[in-house]
Amino acid sequence: MLVLLSGVSGAGKDTIKKELIEKMENVESLPSYTDRNPRSNDIPGVTYNFVTTEEFEEMIKRGELYEYSVHHEHYYGTSKKLLNEKIANGKIIVKDIEVNGVENLTKLLGNEVKIVTIFLRVPKDELQKRLEQRIDKLSIKEIQLRLNRFDFEESKIGMYDYVIKNNNLEKTVNIIMEIIKNEYNSTDVEF
Repeated sequence: MLVLLSGVSGAGKDTIKKELIEKMENVESLPSYTDRNPRSNDIPGVTYNFVTTEEFEEMIKRGELYEYSVHHEHYYGTSKKLLNEKIANGKIIVKDIEVNGVENLTKLLGNEVKIVTIFLRVPKDELQKRLEQRIDKLSIKEIQLRLNRFDFEESKIGMYDYVIKNNNLEKTVNIIMEIIKNEYNSTDVEF
């Protein structure tokens, strides 16, 4: 099962993903590939798989990605090899991904893999506070880039299975854990 966590930058995707992995058995992350530079809190191979722009473009040419996009001026993409390995191992995969990636993966894999899509909502003023207070200290330009995508990302919530207002971490994690359990248990049911 593939759980796609989405929402604007600063909505809490990465924090929630870490909590889910810590609290649930059989749940793993699927880090995206990116050509952006690692930040101080990034762990290569865990938060992201870091490659150069040239390496990323070679991955595109070789057809190694299910989907990719340019997001906040950098490439991000989902490795076919890594995703297929985790699915073959029977893992519940939690991936934080932007809205275009959700749309593409759902179209490509929706008939082959059970996909659950969750959008995390945060009010715009709260989002700005979160971005300004991030540990990795974004520049004003980076904050503005993320805020400029707010309306676009919010306009896509109709394609998600679940939309959750993330204003309380513990509550949000508990809700998502219940969603995962219920969806996982319903995978054997035929309609």
